[in-house]
Amino acid sequence: MLARELISLHESPREVPPFSARFPGLTAQAGYEAARRLHEHRVAAGWHAVGRKIGFTNRTIWPRYGVYEPIWGTVYDRTMVRAVDNRARVSLKGLVNPRIEPEICFCLRTAPEGPRLINCIDWMAHSIEIVQCHHPNWKLTLADSTANNGLHGRLIVGTPVTLRADAEGLLPLTDVELFRGEELIDRGVGANVLGSPLAALAHLVEVLAKQPGAAALAAGEIVTTGVITDAHPVAQGEVWRTRIAGLPLAGLTIEFA
Repeated sequence: MLARELISLHESPREVPPFSARFPGLTAQAGYEAARRLHEHRVAAGWHAVGRKIGFTNRTIWPRYGVYEPIWGTVYDRTMVRAVDNRARVSLKGLVNPRIEPEICFCLRTAPEGPRLINCIDWMAHSIEIVQCHHPNWKLTLADSTANNGLHGRLIVGTPVTLRADAEGLLPLTDVELFRGEELIDRGVGANVLGSPLAALAHLVEVLAKQPGAAALAAGEIVTTGVITDAHPVAQGEVWRTRIAGLPLAGLTIEFA
């Protein structure tokens, strides 16, 4: 059973062949159902959900991974790290094939409703998600991704900032540079994320409303909206940092242990 394998993989991390290659006919919805059983196992063990992650919102990288629609997963108190003075030391222990993703996240003041979701947001922050893949060489399908909690590993959240009146127009134009040490590895703009991080949030609201068994977003949840660049492999001992232009957000510096 896929759900039992998911629980085993997260308790004893390792690579395995793609789920889709061993569970014929695996669909994205069946993957979400397996992920929900992993979630229930974690909650029973004392984990607390603190928000959601949205993945594959950057349409520029869809052909590279062969996944052509966004996915979502759950963020927990045990997977989230709050940066201090825009710096954090993050352990990669227990993560398989980890990669770094610079993003924008929102904290919800109220449950999302109405056409202007920006009115439901308490604050925004720069975030970095560490995603993982239990399959060799990051070869996966949409169903593999939904099953494995949206590939979520860690979420590092920067300093919260109140949304300015012009944030809606600035978010698509936000420029993010990603560095390993002093080497520029990648750069991207907020418009890569379904046109805007706000559009990614709206997409998630719609998906959850249509998905059987999925809990709607609630006040207090943190939602990270997807990678603005591409995802890049990281390793212990490396130091990565970001630089942001276009929004009043500071970059983050992450040391991997």
